[in-house]
Amino acid sequence: MGKVMVVASGKGGTGKTMFSVNLGATLAKEGNQVVLVDLDMGLRNLDLYFGLENNVVYDVYDVLTGVCKIKQALIRDKRFHNLYVMASSPNRSDGHLTPLHMKVLCDKLREEFDYVIVDAPSGIDDGLVIAVAGADEAILVVTPDYSSLRDADNIDRQLVDLGIKDRFMVINNVDIELMERGFVPTVSEITDMLKPELIGVIQADQNIRISTNLGVPIVIKDGTYIEETFRNIASRV
Repeated sequence: MGKVMVVASGKGGTGKTMFSVNLGATLAKEGNQVVLVDLDMGLRNLDLYFGLENNVVYDVYDVLTGVCKIKQALIRDKRFHNLYVMASSPNRSDGHLTPLHMKVLCDKLREEFDYVIVDAPSGIDDGLVIAVAGADEAILVVTPDYSSLRDADNIDRQLVDLGIKDRFMVINNVDIELMERGFVPTVSEITDMLKPELIGVIQADQNIRISTNLGVPIVIKDGTYIEETFRNIASRV
């Protein structure tokens, strides 16, 4: 049986989808069967980050509402023989969905995949409740900004209320110079503020932004420090 991980954030712009894409690609490179599910209804981006936007016929909403079978909505990334993507609906039409819908989907996916990564919508709303319904653990993606950290703390409290005991944290877009000059909270200050276990720190790098715009996971290139960072994070999950 595979593991279901939900990737969440307290606000938009933290790099949650970028992280999901590259974590999934890293796990796939290591030989695992991986599927990424975009549950950010109305703000579909996961397929775009893989460069698969033209391959979407059916999406996760079609699966959850019985319009199509699971296999019909799975898009394989040809750069990985064992990585699949299930796109989100381009419309925010999740009013008829319940947490049970998502739990059933996750239970079926975990039978076929080693890792199921759910890219949850940002913030606190019913979308998060649905996204975590079938999850074993959660990864919070934060940036070293006080607004991001406060929102992440609120999300973490909700995750606890929803029964997610295993919660981890990744700090993204870290500018070491700003930290050293005291303009943003340091890593130690962030870990003091938030309860989830820290499993990785990702430095600010314009190459990450370029790769997402090109639809290419940055970890495809071996031997870079970013690829090593994601390998270390993958080993911890």
